[in-house]
Amino acid sequence: MAHSLSAAKRWRASIRRRERNRPIRSVTRTYVSKATALIAQGSPQEEAAAALQQAVRALDEAAQKGVIHPNNAARRKSRLMKKYQAFLAPAPAEEKKEEPPKRRRRAPAKAAKAAKAAKTTKARKTTTRTTKGTARTTKGTTRTTKGTTRSRKSE
Repeated sequence: MAHSLSAAKRWRASIRRRERNRPIRSVTRTYVSKATALIAQGSPQEEAAAALQQAVRALDEAAQKGVIHPNNAARRKSRLMKKYQAFLAPAPAEEKKEEPPKRRRRAPAKAAKAAKAAKTTKARKTTTRTTKGTARTTKGTTRTTKGTTRSRKSE
């Protein structure tokens, strides 16, 4: 329940608005769903056009009365029209698509050599940071931030 008089009044007003808007919203949904169903079924063009016109009129009316936002109505009309235009357009004939040329595979020896080269260049570049300003490289040496290098054999 509302905690203040103004909240109670807003609650009563929202109930009145809901009762006034519900039938308009329901009729709009019905017309839109009928038009969508007729378009999806592939019914005669005149029936689908009449249902589409009814749905568009209902959406415009709902937007004008403030039941739905005007952008919502515009979006729904646009989607309906898009479906209707697809329904009107003749189905395109199946055309054979051109396949892109197939890539030739490298010889196994070349592929292995290229993979090994990529792996070693990648390994040379990687370094990991450790505590106290030192960095470990994959070659097995440790370098400090001062620039001196020492071996990692003791680790």
